[in-house]
Amino acid sequence: MGPVSTSAYPTLAVVLTSVGLLFLTWFFVYELTTTNETGDKKRNLFKELFIASFASLFLGFGTLFLLLWSGVYV
Repeated sequence: MGPVSTSAYPTLAVVLTSVGLLFLTWFFVYELTTTNETGDKKRNLFKELFIASFASLFLGFGTLFLLLWSGVYV
């Protein structure tokens, strides 16, 4: 018996993947709206790493539960 019930796989897959996609779109919008050429706004490396790491974390776990939900036991 695993630490997560098999009946929770669909919910976890959808929620974690959705949150990961939300962070991914936030990262893309941040990258497109900040610029270094004009000097109006400067990019912040820590903010980029923060957003990208959360997107990676949530998309990774979302993909894991999506695979478990579909029957691919990893």
